[in-house]
Amino acid sequence: MIPFIGPIIELVGSLGSSWMDKKKIEATEKVKIARARVEGEIDWDIAQARASANSFKDEFLVIIFTCPLVMCFIPGLEKYAVRGFDILATLPSWYQGLLAVMVAASFGFRGATKFMNRKK
Repeated sequence: MIPFIGPIIELVGSLGSSWMDKKKIEATEKVKIARARVEGEIDWDIAQARASANSFKDEFLVIIFTCPLVMCFIPGLEKYAVRGFDILATLPSWYQGLLAVMVAASFGFRGATKFMNRKK
């Protein structure tokens, strides 16, 4: 019976070695995917910044989003700002999402999604 122990130990060792090799390959692939994702996000940010360098849309959106803020500090106009937000809350969710995507595309997708995903 002792002659069978050697091949059994070799088989178990071989299986363990194969399992470890598989885990090393999986870890290496995860690192490659994470690196590619980070590089892709950086490339996207650079392309987006170059594309919007001569665009007025960012300034336009800043003006639009600043108007209600300013209205809140002018006596008599604050009620219109609040009413506007109340009306915006009744718009269909697809339209609200479209506005969010538009702002995210203008100001940077990653920054906007981080802001929108904050817990209240």
